[in-house]
Order: sequence, then C-alpha cells, then structure tokens
Amino acid sequence: MLKDRLRRLFLGVEPVLKDQPSAFAPNAATPEAAPAGTSYERHSHGLEQFSGPLHGHQGLRVLDLGGATQANVAFITDLGHKIYSDAFLRALDTSAFASGEGPSSAEAERFLDQTLDFPEAHFDAILLWDALEFLPPAILKATVDRLFKIVKPGAYLLVFFHAEEKAASVPVYSYRISSASTLHLAHREMRRPVQRFNNRAVERLFQRFQSVKFFLARDNLREVVVRR
Repeated sequence: MLKDRLRRLFLGVEPVLKDQPSAFAPNAATPEAAPAGTSYERHSHGLEQFSGPLHGHQGLRVLDLGGATQANVAFITDLGHKIYSDAFLRALDTSAFASGEGPSSAEAERFLDQTLDFPEAHFDAILLWDALEFLPPAILKATVDRLFKIVKPGAYLLVFFHAEEKAASVPVYSYRISSASTLHLAHREMRRPVQRFNNRAVERLFQRFQSVKFFLARDNLREVVVRR
C-alpha cells in the first residue's frame, strides 16, 4: 500500500545512459562557506543526462526524495509525467532512531515500509539528490536494496555526493530544477555525513545496478547517474 504521507502525485520519467567518469566545470561560484538561505544556479551534466529520456515519452513515473518543490513538480508535469515526492531525510530525522545508535535491520525495514512503500518496478526514475551520505549503514543498505526493487529495469537514478573528504560537515541543499540542464541550489544547513564516498565506494554501493556514471562539479558535488 502507498502511504499517504509519501504521495504527492503529479506526473514521472525514464532512463538515460552509462559511461566512464568524466568532469565538468559549471558557471557558478563555489558555495561551501555560504550561510543558510543563500542560493545559486549552475549547470548540471548529471541532470542533463537524467532529463534526456523524459522528452518524447508520456505518463512515466519519477520519485523525488528531496521533498515536494514547485519547480520540480512543474518541470516533470510539464513534460507529461507523474511525480511522487517525499522528504526522505526529514522522515529520518523524526524517526525513533534519529539520535543514538543506528537502527537494526528490522528497524531499517520498518522505516522503509513507512517511507518507500511502493510496488515493485513502480518507477521509471528517481531523484535521490544527496540523501544517501547521511544515512546510517543499516538504513543505507536497506534503502539501496529497496530502490533496486521499486524501479524498473533500465530506470535511472540521479544521486549527489559531496567530494570534500576531510570536511567535518557539508552544505545541505534544496535542489530545484530550473531547466533540463540547470539546477537552483538553496543552502539549507550544514550537516555531518555519516559516511564518505569516493568513486569506488559509490560503485560498490550500486553494484547490483547495471551502470554508474560520474560528474564532478566545481562546487565539490559529485553527480552520479545510476542505471538499473
């Protein structure tokens, strides 16, 4: 059953392409020291590849785990697709295990039954943004397994990881789609990642998936397009 708190249904998406790692330099200032509330816009090659297959299709399904934003809803629905939105990190922060030791495997599954309770092969694409690096290990593994289950074969995921390996905390953004290749990032807070991910760690994380493609931006966000 689909939980009411998860669903804000509008209209979704389909896959993109896989390749070897590459890099780009967007036309935007780096925002690491920006105070909460600061925002900026920049080009996103990851979003550009993720968005490509949206054109020329109708009635596909996309899940946005960054929470509902008018910009993202408008972008997806204007293309004739359906979008489901859930503030995944906010749900984690209000869960019973938000502080203290990480959850057990059983607790992780119960959490996902409340937040990612979708039918098998339900989605054509998922916007994960930077949620994964803030998840406790048990939740992280269970989440990736659940994502593998709820997306269709060939579906694409857009995931962000912060590239600063030594930073005690990293900026957390609200990601708003301005166009098929442009993101507006609104700085919300600084947060300590639970885990750090280099390219090899990301590949291991998505080892069940068909392919992984990397893009490194000048603002130290590693964009990853994953194909199921």
